[in-house]
Amino acid sequence: MEKHFGLRIDSELLAKFRYVCAYVGRSANSQIIQLITRFVADYEKKHEIIQAGDLEAFKR
Repeated sequence: MEKHFGLRIDSELLAKFRYVCAYVGRSANSQIIQLITRFVADYEKKHEIIQAGDLEAFKR
């Protein structure tokens, strides 16, 4: 299931982010998904794989 995630961000930083996303041929949304995926993978490499049972408190 996909969820909507609101984000408060400085307008100039967002404009720069969208500029760079366009340069690399990605939408801002797909780039954010890529960054989150890498962030979680890096955490799991350093610590442990996050199990589905650990996520219940964070699903909203």
